[in-house]
Amino acid sequence: MNAMQEQLFWELRKTQIEILRSLKNKQKNEWMIPILEDELSDISTAIQKLEEGNFGQCEASGEPLPEHLIKIMPTMKSSKDSDNLEHFYKKPINSGFF
Repeated sequence: MNAMQEQLFWELRKTQIEILRSLKNKQKNEWMIPILEDELSDISTAIQKLEEGNFGQCEASGEPLPEHLIKIMPTMKSSKDSDNLEHFYKKPINSGFF
């Protein structure tokens, strides 16, 4: 594992633990459970790939995924996943308004 992968590994493990705690907590909305379970599955897959040494490869083509995209979405499985990233971008506040 390189340094970036090591950092992502620990971030994924921390998130995995937080989601598991949340799922054990009975004080949550029922609609959240499938979302948390899906995210937990994606995180587990990414951790397994890190441990096996095939993290960062497109599942469809086998080609390396761009590192800058993996840093944004470490659970991405293929280059098509990057099409969904635009939904997660935050819009900067235009400093011209101040």
